[in-house]
Parts: sequence; C-alpha cells; structure tokens
Amino acid sequence: MTGNSVQQGAGAIGEVLNALDREELVDLALSLGNIDSPPGQEQAVSDRIREWASEHGLDVRQIGMFPDRQNVVVQIDGDGSLPSLVFNAHMDTAWGPEERRWMQRPDDPVYTSAWRDGEIIYGNGVVNDKGPLACALLALRALRDTGTVLGGRVMVAGVCGEIGQEPVDEYQGPDYLSKEVGTRFLVEHGVIADFAVVAENSDFGVTTVEAGKAFFKISILGERSVYTPYVQHTERPVEHANAVVRSTAVIEWLTDWGRRYESEHTYPFEYGECVPKVSIGAIRAGQPFIPITSPELCFIYLDVRLTPKQTAMEVERELRAGLESLGVPVRIECFLYRRGYHAKDADALLEVLAEAHEEEFARPLGGVTAGQASSWRDTNPYNELGIPAISYGPSAGRGGAQSWTRIEDLVSAARMYARIVMGLCVQPGIGTNARSTKVVDERENGS
Repeated sequence: MTGNSVQQGAGAIGEVLNALDREELVDLALSLGNIDSPPGQEQAVSDRIREWASEHGLDVRQIGMFPDRQNVVVQIDGDGSLPSLVFNAHMDTAWGPEERRWMQRPDDPVYTSAWRDGEIIYGNGVVNDKGPLACALLALRALRDTGTVLGGRVMVAGVCGEIGQEPVDEYQGPDYLSKEVGTRFLVEHGVIADFAVVAENSDFGVTTVEAGKAFFKISILGERSVYTPYVQHTERPVEHANAVVRSTAVIEWLTDWGRRYESEHTYPFEYGECVPKVSIGAIRAGQPFIPITSPELCFIYLDVRLTPKQTAMEVERELRAGLESLGVPVRIECFLYRRGYHAKDADALLEVLAEAHEEEFARPLGGVTAGQASSWRDTNPYNELGIPAISYGPSAGRGGAQSWTRIEDLVSAARMYARIVMGLCVQPGIGTNARSTKVVDERENGS
C-alpha cells in the first residue's frame, strides 16, 4: 500500500496492481456470496456493500425505487478532464424466491451459499454476479488507497433486478419488477458516465452486443371440462377437448419454429455472433388436486430472444401466423418486451481494454461465445440510454447454472478493471490520455 501518496505516470499501474489484496478479494466475494439474494430480496447485499465501503472510507450511496430494493453506488470523483466510467454488476441471483424453489434441488447449497475449496470458489451467487462485483470494488479501493488522481469519475454500481423475473398473471408487485429497478433506474436518476463496463463472466473476452427479449403467454383454448369417465380420445391432438392435449401440437410447432428462428436471425458482429434462442419456460393447466376433470385452458409461457435488429412486433406476427396454421384456437399475449442493443461510440473504451488485456495476458483481446452474446445483460439499458457499454469479466461455469470460479480469474478480473481505469481515466501509459481527452472534447462540442 502507498497510503495517500499521489501516483501518476508509468509507475502508477504497478502501484495500483500491488495494492490489490488477493485474500481480501476472496473474503469479500465469499461474504457477498453467502448472502442469499434472489430477485426482490437484494437489500442485504446492498447494505453489506455500503458497510464495506464506509469501513474503507469510500464514498457510497444507496438509490432505489423501493426502500427494500436499493442499488448501491461506490465512487471516486475525478476532476472532469477525462471520461467517467461505471462498472456494473448485479446483486440478485438466479435462485428464486420461495414459490420458485421447487423447480431446483432445494438441498443444493450452491444456490444459496458460497465456499472455498483450494483455489476454487463455489457458489452460483459468486459466479453470477457477486464475484465480478467484488473485483470491481477491490479495484476501486486500490485506486483510492494509492492516492491515484483521476481525470474522470469512477463508480461501481451494484444493481437489483438483473435476473429475468417479470410480473405476469397473479405474480405482481415490486418484488417481481426487474430491469426497471436496477441499472435503468440508476441512469435515469443521475448515475451517469461516459462509458460503462458490465462486469459479467465472459472468459476475458469482450462483447458489444447483448440480446433483447420478448415474453409471450400463449393460451390454448379447449372445450368444456369433461369428467374422466366421459373423455373421448381423438386421433389428432388438435381435435381433443382437453386443452393440455391440444397443447402438444403447439409445443411441437414451437420447438420446430425455435430451431428455425435462431438459424434465420443469427446476428454476426465484430466480437462473435448473437444467436437468439426460443425457450418454453412454463406451462400451466388444470389443478394437481383434481385431475378428474380435463382443463379448458392451457397456458404456455415463451421466452424469445431478440437481436438488435429485431422487434417483438415482428416476432408476434410470425408466432400468430404459424400457430393459426395449426387449427388450434389460441390467444397470444406479449407481456414483456425489452430491446437488445449493439454498443455505439465505444471505440475509446475498447482500445483501452484491448491494450490492457494484452498487457495483462500477453495475448490479443478476443470475443465471446454465442451464449454470452445472446444473454440479457445490463449493457442494454446503458446502450439504450446513450452510454456506450461493453461486457467483460472472468471465466466461470457455463449454461446459466454456473457454480464455480477460479480465484486466479477473480484476481485477474480485478487487475483488469484497475487497468481499464488507469488507461481511460488517469494516465497515458496504456490508455492514451490524448484519446480520452478527445472523447471529452467531442462531447462538449456536440460533435
């Protein structure tokens, strides 16, 4: 540590990197990971980060749409001569509230806790996304502890509502809101910057694209309920009175359509390709305690991902035409629409990142897998609201059920986040002060 001494020039990067404490990073990641924070219940994580930041003399504030769902922002001010930067990571985890937990093994601790085993940290909450959040916080502390003078303000935002839980049917109210309460709320209430880095797992590749999404509720209409002794089976499912039986034809069509959909709408870009997927996420029909009557209605809940070129209206028309061709009476309702975006005007940030990455890893910066570029990440609200945003972070398990990460990767992520700040907001060594100043000048002149 260098106390409060001012560090600038070529030696500053080494000072900051040396100030990153590996064990402190592990402790913070585990501390956050051991707070169970499903969507709607992020407040305890926000409070822990506020407490940690206050203990270490960092400026911190909580900002939220609701008193019990507050985002947290930790920051170091700059003098305004260079671009400002925000690191973003979410505090909510994929393990849901009580009414959702029957879907997964309730006794699996990987969803609600975190632990270290040698050089590996286990815990879904650490991987997605409180580990990268800890990395950004430690980088910020290292900058402050070394007395680094910033030309641009640097913030770390821990946000609510990134996991894709959305209000529908009887599931209403503040706990089910997602994107409205997190990153979007912060930006619309003044937590702004010239650039944003969304700290999510990307195997140390970068993406400038994330998919949007549209959720559809498809109601399959059957005939009047029939008591089991009077059921009449038909040769064709679409002619059966039972809405669940009719739904089998709809499911078959949706599965085939989903396969064609992703192939027809793949969106290539400079760091990979966005492949929009279709998934049947839920089916509701009948009552488990009275299976003696056939359901008149069956509801299918569909997640359709969108590239930056697509709209939900186009998808709805395609769905309607295809389902009507089956001869099954259905109603189609879009209950969620969020656009996907391709970052614009992120060149200065990308150049800094590429130089920092090569310095750290001795290899060129690469792109990401299709899955990583086809997810929802909080780059989307930033890019929508005019803040160029990219996603970049450590390695981890795959497939939306990540359960582990290497400590070495968390350390490397913290180092990379510090390097990005040093390149963009501080000094010309790796990030070119001249380039950063040019960005500020262009924006002030309206060009």
